[in-house]
Amino acid sequence: MGLHKIERSAQDAPQTGRWLLPGILLATAIVLSLVGEPALEWFRFDRDGIGSGEIWRLVTGHLVHLGWPHFALNAAGLLLVWYLVGDVYDWRGWLLVATLAIVTMDIGLWVLKPGLTWYVGLSGLLHGMLAAGLVAKLRHPDRETLALAVLLLGKLVWEQVSGPLPGSESTAGGNVIVDSHLFGAVGGVLAAILLRIRVRSAASI
Repeated sequence: MGLHKIERSAQDAPQTGRWLLPGILLATAIVLSLVGEPALEWFRFDRDGIGSGEIWRLVTGHLVHLGWPHFALNAAGLLLVWYLVGDVYDWRGWLLVATLAIVTMDIGLWVLKPGLTWYVGLSGLLHGMLAAGLVAKLRHPDRETLALAVLLLGKLVWEQVSGPLPGSESTAGGNVIVDSHLFGAVGGVLAAILLRIRVRSAASI
């Protein structure tokens, strides 16, 4: 298969298939939000719980939210990210992106943030998805892609130097763990690199 055909395969996929992953993420997050406080207690990234063997929290912690305002903020972010870069990969590619973003966040939060007792929210995963999509688009960049890449990098640097963006904590209804954004973005970039290697390998066959 030629390289151009591989790159077009995701864009040629039906629109219903393209929106399947964000639809699943949103539906799961809505159900957990409807459950309310019990879901937050049982499914959040919780250091003591994970240490006791509750390993499902490593995944579900990224799907529960502090409340409806927090969910609405992340839901809007997911829809925006998907609108901007959702056609870059097929569902298998996005599954790899999501997996690596979650893994790097979990490792980063567990190892590098030992004082963090618990964490919830989709925002780290969103940063990973956006980073992966922009890395792919930067192969043939346009002004919009360059601007978004600069904004994402600037946001990550700002958060590491100055903390959360003004107003983000009041909107979310709690503390913003900015390191999750950085760890998620790192995972997204790693996934984009692996997917690019896969495309090159397939093209050389």
